[in-house]
Amino acid sequence: MFTGIVRVLGEVVERSPHRLVVDSPDLTPAPGASVAVNGVCLTVTESRGRRMTMDLSAETIARTTLGDLRPGDPVNLEPALRAGDELGGHLLLGHVDTVGKVALIERKGEDVLLGITFAPRYAALLSDKGSVGVDGVSLTPFAVGDGTFRCAIVPYTWEHTNLSARRVGERVNLEFDILAKYVHKWRER
Repeated sequence: MFTGIVRVLGEVVERSPHRLVVDSPDLTPAPGASVAVNGVCLTVTESRGRRMTMDLSAETIARTTLGDLRPGDPVNLEPALRAGDELGGHLLLGHVDTVGKVALIERKGEDVLLGITFAPRYAALLSDKGSVGVDGVSLTPFAVGDGTFRCAIVPYTWEHTNLSARRVGERVNLEFDILAKYVHKWRER
């Protein structure tokens, strides 16, 4: 479980169909630990110095943006939540629901307005002023439409996550609020 508060930016060293190696100067989890990489929960298989290695399954590559990663790309990293840790964002599982696309990046004074599009079938899982994980970053959506939403990104978040490296048209991992998913499932019955 995670909070969507990115702890550190890492850099992709290597990405193959079955493996991801990330350089992280400030995060050195032990093998077996869970780490969210751009919002995707992965298990560390090896940790040496500044580098950590994680296995990738075909399912992970197919359902997330991790298959898009190239050496040198910045990635958002967050270690798993431990009992007693502060819940500064919102609860994220690291289980990506869908991939969205950046539709808008616009400066609004010090803030940045980020617009995202996604498959409309997920629209019931998102509410205005609720919560959403975008590449593992806990954000508050507004102007929620049928397959669209916007978020205001404050300067600290913009400077300390890989959202600042995103461009219009790029894909991002989306995880919707777990409570919304359970309520939606219950209502479908």
